[in-house]
Amino acid sequence: MTFKKTFLMASVAVLGLAGLAATTTSASAYVACNRDGDCWHTDSRVRVPGVTFDFHPDDWYFHQHWDANRHFRDYHEGRGYWRGGVWVTL
Repeated sequence: MTFKKTFLMASVAVLGLAGLAATTTSASAYVACNRDGDCWHTDSRVRVPGVTFDFHPDDWYFHQHWDANRHFRDYHEGRGYWRGGVWVTL
């Protein structure tokens, strides 16, 4: 195989990978917190009539101090939110 042919094949491969990388999108993830001090990871911004949530970037969790007034809740299956330490299913 000639140098020119090898270079051309490598260039096509790099361009293909660059095109693939340009078309992928990063996943959205948030930390949602309510006024009771319950916080949890979520993939979307939950909207509930009459309930207010604060949304933060996913890495916000690592820079916080969790204590008796602020609780980071475990992952819960299904659509819903935490309120007073109890999962409320929507």
